[in-house]
Amino acid sequence: MCGMSQPSHNRSSASPPARPDASMSLLTHVMDHSLDEGYAEASARREAEGTAGLPRTLKAKLGLAAGLVLAAVVVTVGAAEARLAAPVLAKERQELIDRVGVADERADGLERDIDRLRGDVADRQRAALKQHGGDQGQLVALLSGATEVRGPGVKLVVDDAKGAASGGGGPRDGAGFSDTGRLRDRDMQKIVNGLWQSGAEAVSINGQRLTSLSAIRAAGDAILVDNRPLVPPYEVLAVGDKKRLGPAFQDSADGQYLHVLQESYGIRSTLSAEDEVRLPAASSLTVRTATAEEQQKGAS
Repeated sequence: MCGMSQPSHNRSSASPPARPDASMSLLTHVMDHSLDEGYAEASARREAEGTAGLPRTLKAKLGLAAGLVLAAVVVTVGAAEARLAAPVLAKERQELIDRVGVADERADGLERDIDRLRGDVADRQRAALKQHGGDQGQLVALLSGATEVRGPGVKLVVDDAKGAASGGGGPRDGAGFSDTGRLRDRDMQKIVNGLWQSGAEAVSINGQRLTSLSAIRAAGDAILVDNRPLVPPYEVLAVGDKKRLGPAFQDSADGQYLHVLQESYGIRSTLSAEDEVRLPAASSLTVRTATAEEQQKGAS
């Protein structure tokens, strides 16, 4: 018994006992790792990006629905405001229509007044002519320049600037024009038109009577009236109400134009009221087309 050897047991070198579930390693791995690592990474990435939660398609549909709801609200509010503003716009439109109607009626009334006043003036002219032994033909002759006229009026003397040099003809505002202080044909045209507009009944320049057929032009440095040259100073006579004609001309646009010529270019001018001015008849008054209505009736 003593000689028999017994097996020695080394506790430190003995292997650990096997787990009871060692034979079920696959099931254990599935239980320990129930979520695939790829899904876990994707979920963590979405959470980091703030996209975790609803799917993208659902989010897009919700965003579209929200946009449609917002658009519907805007359209509804706009329609409500339009319905509220419609009565105000209709009222303003009707007020404008009423104002236009009133203005049209006023304009029609003014036209009737003008026609009535024209008839009254014509009747008074005919009565005045009969009282002085005249007739319609005499009035036409006076106004057309076919006969001499005299009466109260104004005298306007216009002259070039002192020391004005010759040359440099053409319109005052022409390109490349160097002003020489000389009065131009266009300046004289404006002066005469201003007198007519201010109430002149007859006008002459340096003894040349102006008519409805007269022309004021330029030839070099000279001013022509009906192709006849004039030399400065230019004496412009106008028959009319001496108390009103002068101030009316000075206040007119053409009178202000003459004032600018004085201030800016040194053009000289003097205007005076006259108790009587005499204007000669037009030297060449020829009518080629117009004929008297009485002659036409007699010929027919």
